[in-house]
This record gives sequence, C-alpha cells and structure tokens, in this order.
Amino acid sequence: MKTLAHPQTLSDRIENLTESQTLAMSKKARELIAKGVDVINLSLGEPNFPTPEPIVKAAMDALQARKYTYYTPVSGYLDLREAICEKFKRDNELSFTPEQIIVSTGVKQSVANVILSVINPGDEVLIPSPYWVSYNTLIQLAEGVCKTIPSSVDTHFKIDPQQIKDAITPRTRMLIFSSPCNPSGTVLSEKELAAWAEVLKEHENIVIVSDEIYEYINFTGKHHSIGSFQELRDRVVILNGLSKSYAMTGWRLGYMAAPLWIAKACEKVQGQVTSATCSITQRAAIVALKSKLSETDDMLKAYLRRRDLMAGLLKKIPGLKFDIPQGAFYIFTDVSSYFGTHWNGKKILSAEDMSFYLLEKAHVALVPGEAFGDPNSIRFVYAAEDEKICKAVDRIEKALGELRR
Repeated sequence: MKTLAHPQTLSDRIENLTESQTLAMSKKARELIAKGVDVINLSLGEPNFPTPEPIVKAAMDALQARKYTYYTPVSGYLDLREAICEKFKRDNELSFTPEQIIVSTGVKQSVANVILSVINPGDEVLIPSPYWVSYNTLIQLAEGVCKTIPSSVDTHFKIDPQQIKDAITPRTRMLIFSSPCNPSGTVLSEKELAAWAEVLKEHENIVIVSDEIYEYINFTGKHHSIGSFQELRDRVVILNGLSKSYAMTGWRLGYMAAPLWIAKACEKVQGQVTSATCSITQRAAIVALKSKLSETDDMLKAYLRRRDLMAGLLKKIPGLKFDIPQGAFYIFTDVSSYFGTHWNGKKILSAEDMSFYLLEKAHVALVPGEAFGDPNSIRFVYAAEDEKICKAVDRIEKALGELRR
C-alpha cells in the first residue's frame, strides 16, 4: 500500500528553491531597522529617485478616464506594444512587430516566461558569472541544468568567445546574460558581442536571452545589443523594462521582444500564471517610452557621480579589489583578502560571512557574491544619496579594520 505524503509536505521544486538573497538581505535589514538600529541598506538594486512627473500624470489621467480599469490583452495593450516597437527602432535600430512583444509584470516574469517556454528537464543553460540572482533559480525551477562560465575582477568580469565555445555541449539550449551587468556593471562592446555571435551562429539550437534592463544606465555612451546581429535574429530574446531607467520599480512593468515562436509560447505561459500586468502602469509606460524625459538624463549623471564617489572611497580601504563599472549602479568588490580573519571568535570564510559581519558590526546591508555565482565578492549599490554612501563606506572601513588574523 502506498504511503501518502504528510499533508504539510511541500513539492520538491519548492523545497529546493532558494530565497532571493537580495530580498533576504533587505528583509534582515528591515528587521534591524524595526528594532531601532541605524542600518544603511545598500542591498537592493532600486533607484532612490521618484518616478518622473509626466509618467505619474499619465497614470492619474488613465485612472480619471475610468476606461482603463479592466482586463487588458495578456501581452499588453496594442498601443503600448507599438510604442515598444518604436523604442527598439529609435534607440536600437531593431525592427519588431507588436506580435513579437510581450509585456509582463516586471522583467523577472519575462525571464521566467522564456525559461519555462524553452527549457526541458536536463537542458543546459550557459550563464556567464557573475550573474543576476534569479537566472540560476528559475532555470532550476524549470528542471534545467545551470552551467556557469566564470570570470573575475582580473578579466573585468568578462568571458571570452573561447569560454563559450568550450562550454557548449549537445544539451546546451540557452545562453542568458545581462549587459550592462547586474552585479558587476560590466558593459559588452559591439566588438565583444560580435565575437560571441561568431561562436553562437554555428549552434542554431541555442536561444540567446539578452537582459538589457540597465540599457540607459550606461556610462560608455552607446548601448549595443546582441540582437543586432542578423545571423542570430531568429533566436535572440531581448528583455527590458522601466524599473531602473525610469525609477518605476513598484509599477512592475517589463517586456520582451522575441521571435514569434517564442513570443507566442511566453504569452501562453503568462496567460496561465498572471495574465496581463496592471492596466494603469501600461498607460503610464506609453508616456515613458515615447517621451524624452530630462529626469532620466539627470539620474544618469547622478549615478556616474555616485559611482566615482563610492569607488574613490573604497579604493582607500586596504585589501578590496574591484573594477570600475561601466553601467548599472553596482560595484562588485572582491573581499577574499579578508578570508581567514576573525572577530569575537567568529571566522570570516566567505563573502556571505563578510556580509553578515558588516551588517552586524557596521550596520550596512550588502549582498554576498554567492548569490551571483562569485563567492569571493560582495555587491555594493550606489543608488543612494552621497551622504549615505560616505557614511556606509566609513563604517565598513572601520569594521574591516577591527578584523584580526
């Protein structure tokens, strides 16, 4: 007779699913703050700017109109998808039809949609490391196999085409990466992407997923997309959204542009999981995408200034090693020189140990590199006021100075 599972037993996929470490660290920081501790939270990748006024007004106008409070098409309003196509044409010289666009509840859902649509159990997915925290977990949820391709601060957190070539096997089904990169801030040039394309064009069964959510937080002056290489166009999925560039994290809107066969599959997945994202957010998104907002330029200038401020302060701390990021708003810092040190009988053996030490001792919340596939590093977020950045780095310098061999 078959023994029934205990009624409180969860599925294996949930038992094996790890909590997002960015959200976990932010949660611990909030718990300390609730107890009255003065915590500086540099763990969450979120702009500290308000959403630009024209976007807010568009949402208010949509609410007042009383005709945008109903269900929308699963893939999003047609005029929003047309605006996204216009954006790709204007900013990236890429041509898409509205049928190739799927609007989702944040880019994270777009990532999940495409992975669930393409990956079968046992399929391999190549991920250059360090990588955004949810790639790995969502691949595991789809019962795929994560195959990381390592890089380090010594290679400017970039991988070369030969590494991709060597990692490909008959089971390889997808490559997923971000540029500008979260967490390293690395930006891939047109020449570097062209070299990747030379390798990938020989493997027609590999779907390439390019996460470009930080497109407009780019200090190199020009964003390049792997979708611009014609030989790959029928299997490149471009992910983007409004959270970072337009300070709209809470509005929850991401989108993808994909070959029609993938777009239709993602629409099917989304239709069963959430349906469409918020109708009012969609109306506001049209204004964001169509308007040239001075606020976004001001944000970019502020991020560049804050990057230089934080980098200058971190350089003064012995033992820290990092690359100057070319995009996004993170400095990914190798802290391995401190491994083996201790404080109050507790040893620092990993980036995770270091992160918890800095939270406990310096009251600064950061995310350990284990979450991003690099156990030697910690992600610092500089999407914060100058005063907060200075105060946080000062606390960190003092806390590191108290560690002993």
